Amino acid sequence: MHKDITISLSQDVYEGLYKRLDASDISQFIEDIVRPYVVTDALEAGYRMMAADSAQEAEALEWAEALIGDVVDEAW
Repeated sequence: MHKDITISLSQDVYEGLYKRLDASDISQFIEDIVRPYVVTDALEAGYRMMAADSAQEAEALEWAEALIGDVVDEAW
């Protein structure tokens, strides 16, 4: 269930939201950002948000794969 809320934003933030997002996407955008800070399962929600970001996941995999070469040649 969703509830309506009225918030105040600075003019530049307001304009930036409408430049970058469709009006129908703004509420979900704000909820996705705020949720990890206010919902008790915030850590899990944060991990879900990160996992859903395919570009970030690809970058993390590339970074992790690049590190493996750093330890292959090290003597244990």
